[in-house]
Amino acid sequence: MTDRERFVRCCLGQEVDRPPFWLFWGPWGRAWQRWEREGKPAEVTDHRSFMHPDMPPLVVPVKCGPCPAFPREVLAEDDDYITATDSWGIVRRDYKHGESMAEFLKFPVAGRADWERYKAERLDPHHPDRLAGPWLEQAREWMARGYPIQLGAFPDCTFYGGLRWLVGDEECLYLFYDDPDLVHEIMDHLADVCLTVFQAVVHAGVRVDVIHVWEDMAGRQGSLISPQHWREFMGPPYRRLKAFAEAHDIPLISVDTDGNPDTIVPPMIEAGTNFLYPMEVAAGCDVSDYRRRYPELALMGGIDKRALAQGPAAIDAELDRVWPAVEMGRYIPDLDHLVPDDVSWSNYEYYCRELKRRVVGG
Repeated sequence: MTDRERFVRCCLGQEVDRPPFWLFWGPWGRAWQRWEREGKPAEVTDHRSFMHPDMPPLVVPVKCGPCPAFPREVLAEDDDYITATDSWGIVRRDYKHGESMAEFLKFPVAGRADWERYKAERLDPHHPDRLAGPWLEQAREWMARGYPIQLGAFPDCTFYGGLRWLVGDEECLYLFYDDPDLVHEIMDHLADVCLTVFQAVVHAGVRVDVIHVWEDMAGRQGSLISPQHWREFMGPPYRRLKAFAEAHDIPLISVDTDGNPDTIVPPMIEAGTNFLYPMEVAAGCDVSDYRRRYPELALMGGIDKRALAQGPAAIDAELDRVWPAVEMGRYIPDLDHLVPDDVSWSNYEYYCRELKRRVVGG
């Protein structure tokens, strides 16, 4: 089977020779630095290729986010922190000596007037830069090689995530109550941008296998909005994606959300989502449980990254724990997020080799 055939057939619950072997999630920067100190071979230049994995979906490099993007502008810097604007126009304060979530200081939209200006200046669906670059040549090469192809990627194909990045985390949640019409307008326009760009790609002859939406709309406590709000506000743009996918024979719509999304999985499935990741174990996600309760939903992830810090016995036990999901199908075994810096090179290498042995054999 080609990598594309194996991926699509696995996620649709069809017969495959074996599950995909991806090694999707890479290390934190500090983890990579640790591995270099611990004797990682110099010829190992990334976290995947030394294991000869299957190719996960490759993203057509068109632009669905702010276009033109905001230039990065450093506003303040000291020995420990740097404050700068990002591509969405958010002012962030980042720690310089390791991985941590940024402190978000200011968001670009504080009301309807800001939204109208932002929409006009940064979210024109027809901006020529959205389709700039040799993406068509790249996609044709990927199709010839039998690789899976994806439209949409972090952070630029998003509805809840986009709303949150425009107005702010708490402000976003209040907005569902204070100005629901504006929430609908923003999400509908974000869908306009994505679908306009996607239409151009498929009309150019690119065979697309998955549309991907980044949301990050859950934590350990569950979803950040209720199932009712999901259906009311997010259902319409997702149904538009589903209609587009059906019209162009695109079999999969995937969603990336951290945390525990259990309460919003049913409305997501209703609106067309059929592939979900990363299934964070620390947030209470169990891939075997999800496979039993949502048999129509494909999954990727779900292997507790924390087990890699504990050594081979814990890694073996964690792989044993998720293996019922592998046997049920529609599941791509992988880590539940990036590899932290408490994981040694020897433990990471053991995990890769053991997972490959179980999935691929040999």
